[in-house]
Amino acid sequence: MKVRIVNKSHHDLPKYETIHSAGLDLRAFLNESIVLKPLERALVPTGLFIELPVGYEAQVRPRSGLAFKKGITVLNTPGTIDADYRGEVGVILINLSNNDFEIKDGERIAQMILSKHEQINWEKVDVLSKTDRGAGGFGHTGKE
Repeated sequence: MKVRIVNKSHHDLPKYETIHSAGLDLRAFLNESIVLKPLERALVPTGLFIELPVGYEAQVRPRSGLAFKKGITVLNTPGTIDADYRGEVGVILINLSNNDFEIKDGERIAQMILSKHEQINWEKVDVLSKTDRGAGGFGHTGKE
């Protein structure tokens, strides 16, 4: 699939790090580093602008290494980029650790996955079909 992209950063285009990767790494595009203190958040620019095909979204997700090793995650995960959005791709990072974290220019800060989706048409009814679960909520099945 071809996706149109404008790259205003000085970094390479996002790429898949391995042949079977689902996500493309996004890099910070910064004039100067950002230091995130514990529980602070920041919108980190990437310098990227994309034009997705109708019927697709881009999801911005955390990088597992940053989350596990440093406590850095994407605050609105997964962040959704709609096909009609033409602004800069930004990543909302939050520091959930007890230590300051420095985000440097060019650092891989998140991953982006393209996903096909459909729009629904509601069918208003008076009653829904019955299932074994019914209206049972979280933990309803009793399985541990």
